[in-house]
Amino acid sequence: MEHAELAAVFAHEGVAAAYRHRPPYPAEVFGILTGLFGDRPRTVLDLGAGEGALARPLAALVDRVDAVDVSAAMIAVGRERPGGSRENLRWITGAAETVDLTGPYGLVTAGASLHWMAWPTLMPRLLDLTAEGAPLAVVEHGERDVPWQDALNEVIVRHSRNPRYDPDFTVVDVISDGGHFAETGRAETAPVTYRQSVESYVERFHSTSSLARENMPAEEAADFDREVREVVAPFVVDGGLDLKVVATVVWGKPLA
Repeated sequence: MEHAELAAVFAHEGVAAAYRHRPPYPAEVFGILTGLFGDRPRTVLDLGAGEGALARPLAALVDRVDAVDVSAAMIAVGRERPGGSRENLRWITGAAETVDLTGPYGLVTAGASLHWMAWPTLMPRLLDLTAEGAPLAVVEHGERDVPWQDALNEVIVRHSRNPRYDPDFTVVDVISDGGHFAETGRAETAPVTYRQSVESYVERFHSTSSLARENMPAEEAADFDREVREVVAPFVVDGGLDLKVVATVVWGKPLA
């Protein structure tokens, strides 16, 4: 599948619903983010907010969060999640590159979706929308020290709709190498143990663009689920998996 086709997957209600199976950001992330304001306005623009994994907790800590996502399905799910109806959380449906926004923002955040955006258009716009010196903070998170990771990667490669799947991909490296971002700092959270049922663990993969059920024949989706269960089976304790979740927050200046 091409880039645009993969990005369009997030419009599906099933993909949006599966997002609840993704591990949450460690609480430490939000302390790091709120420490980046300095004396700037405590207003946040959250890019590619999805169902609000960053935006909803942040709204409890700042004056306003504008959560932007191109997928109406994602925003609909986000409104129903805990914290999704806060008065200072504004859900905005549209592309971050073009949708109407009201600055100035003291902080811009982005999670896993920044790589879907047109950086040459987006970055100059962020400079216009933010207070002087306001950083763009990119948050990436996932499990560490997963004993079944190599076997899982083989399963993902067999079924992925993304021919360029790279388990080591990091959007910060790409936007930095492309001259769109100048890093000024980073922090990594301490590992947090997250316990997840096997079925929930399996379902989380269907929240991704390359493994969405909507783009798999039912038989292949069933095969994928079975293969993931087989990979993790030796590590299941009391019906669940204990995962160590770590987040990396990298902040810096968008470059025009």
